[in-house]
Amino acid sequence: MSYTGSGNTGDGWQGAGDPTYQHAFDPYVEPDLFRGVAMRRMIAFIIDMIVLSIPIALAILFIAVFGLVTLGLGWALFWLVSPASIIWALIYYGASIGGSHSATIGMRMMDLELRTWYGAPGYFLLGAMHAVLFWISISVLSPFVLLIGPFNARRRLLHDFVLGTVIINNSVRTHVAQSARTY
Repeated sequence: MSYTGSGNTGDGWQGAGDPTYQHAFDPYVEPDLFRGVAMRRMIAFIIDMIVLSIPIALAILFIAVFGLVTLGLGWALFWLVSPASIIWALIYYGASIGGSHSATIGMRMMDLELRTWYGAPGYFLLGAMHAVLFWISISVLSPFVLLIGPFNARRRLLHDFVLGTVIINNSVRTHVAQSARTY
């Protein structure tokens, strides 16, 4: 594989003249697909954190009340909260990104969709790995991982580059797909 410096695909590697290595979403041909994605993505993240925290808060409340009823014995279940919350987050991201919408609840509310660089929808393992790599990159690089987004045309973050994913405006993609007709 060789890097093509032609600039027609924005960023990435291509095979030697093989069109299968080209990105499905070109920010220079369809800039509306990426307009406002960064801000919508941050709001979607906040919504997803609220969705994730509600069952965890209910579990903590249940364990606290159960501990009171059992005179303190039930509080031994608090050690389960941390691993259960990680499992819950992986299932949430995997199932929602791997679902028919290729988006979490927050992403759907912000009308965003995750796609692979070649245009395919997300799947369970991709969604789970997207969450894992995001949290690892945030833990290691602090908020510096967010500084990559403004400097590329597709507004991709570090974990998007590693996984080969792109976040697009779903309403624009649907509009572009419906308006493209062959007569």
